Amino acid sequence: MCDNTTAVGINRAKMYQLVLFPLNNGATNVYFVLVLSYIAQFGSSVLALGMFASLMVTVMRVCDAITDPIIGALMDRTSTRIGKFRPFMMIGSAIMAISVIAMYILLPLIPAALMPVRYIAFTAVYFLWVIGYTFQTSCTRAGQTVLTNDPHQRPLFTIFNTVGSMLGMGVMQALIPMLKNQFNVYDAAGNLITSGYARPELYRMIAPIGIVLSVLLTILAIIGIAEKDRPEFYGIGGDKAEPVRMSEYVEIIRNNKPMQRLMVAGAGCKLALAIATNTTVLLALYGIMMGNYDSLYLPMMVLGYVFAVPFFLLSVRTSQKLGQKASLVRYVTVALVCYVGVLALLLVAQPGTAMALSFPFNGGGSINLYTMAFILFFGIGYGAYYATADMPIPMVADCSDYETYRSGKYIPGIMGTLFSLVDKLVSSLAQTLVAVIFLVCAGLRELPTDTTPYSGGIKLAIIVMFCVIPMVAWAATLLAMKGYALTGEKMKEIQAVNTARKAAIAEGMTMDEAIVKYQTMADIP
Repeated sequence: MCDNTTAVGINRAKMYQLVLFPLNNGATNVYFVLVLSYIAQFGSSVLALGMFASLMVTVMRVCDAITDPIIGALMDRTSTRIGKFRPFMMIGSAIMAISVIAMYILLPLIPAALMPVRYIAFTAVYFLWVIGYTFQTSCTRAGQTVLTNDPHQRPLFTIFNTVGSMLGMGVMQALIPMLKNQFNVYDAAGNLITSGYARPELYRMIAPIGIVLSVLLTILAIIGIAEKDRPEFYGIGGDKAEPVRMSEYVEIIRNNKPMQRLMVAGAGCKLALAIATNTTVLLALYGIMMGNYDSLYLPMMVLGYVFAVPFFLLSVRTSQKLGQKASLVRYVTVALVCYVGVLALLLVAQPGTAMALSFPFNGGGSINLYTMAFILFFGIGYGAYYATADMPIPMVADCSDYETYRSGKYIPGIMGTLFSLVDKLVSSLAQTLVAVIFLVCAGLRELPTDTTPYSGGIKLAIIVMFCVIPMVAWAATLLAMKGYALTGEKMKEIQAVNTARKAAIAEGMTMDEAIVKYQTMADIP
């Protein structure tokens, strides 16, 4: 099944290609944690920029709305000796590495007396990083179109993409909090007076670790796509296809209805993931509200991953049998239902009593009934939504193939950057929402740390961000998917029609003639 042969014109990937190429997402997710999860905390606590750091994350992403389509169009027009996608992966990786070194290692060296310079340098370096992030993240989505178009293989991308994501995101999520404890400052009585997150030494340590891990994953991803990054796999016209004019992109975006709906669904899934896994939100939940961040964060994260494993297997099986739309709808619904239970548990939570989380790890207490109920609802809900969080990524390839079917245009670059734009806008919105909600609910003008005292406002902010916003985002996902036309059966027809058109064009037929002649399964001999 996972070979590179062509049966009925289906382009299949070898197993090592399916395993290695999704590591590109792992490579960029290293920076998702290293930068997007910590940049506001770093800017506020280390550079003393206050709320400016959180606000700038959103502002830079909005500005990037201009550069994303430009980079996508550039990718669609690119065809080099080493392919279409590999140059962008290499350049993006290099830009992000340089900008992270500048951000976390060089910027703290600017004296506090030169605060205007800090503001300017922070903005410039962050903007540079965003450009590099766009270069590389868009390749994950666009490159799937050459990797495989087999409806039974594409769902496997979700599993390997998640494995790659865990190698990047999961490693950094586990490692950074542990390293942070080495830089905590305590008074003589053992009370924490300065969090490791407010120490520049922490960021000088984690920056090179993240860069090395990301570069390694990038190299493996490049190996995975190398054999497929060739013109014969570029749409139905191959190297004969004419470049898409800039004026045509607006028409394409306006008429590709599945892509529009998937962008809403992708935004919903991404927002839920970005808010619920935000470092500051988890610090407030486990550290301030539940009273022991060190004993709760790592076990709950591990439990979430454990619960996710069966849902990954179930979601792939559902996708292969019924299509990726059916799988996304089914398991987002499971997450939404389970988080009703999580919401109820947080509403009745009372810190310091039996109605709070307790886990026998790193100074924590024994497991109580409240913790068991929380693990059940949170574990199933987290497992279901984590298994679907990246599902829109392989669905982007379906939308790209649909565009080729609809218009004959092969534009994986613009498709990838549109979703990269959604990814970045939502991620940046998440960080700004975190800052604003803590300000509105708890009156905090700076992001909370381990030393922030518990209050009713903190509890309200946690409930809104950990439960309410993800639930609203999932509801938007389900609403968007109601009219999504690319079912499993429709994708089989699209691939068959595209294959017939490609063969006809190779034999001398024009693109327009092939599109007219082959429109449905009934037209294929």
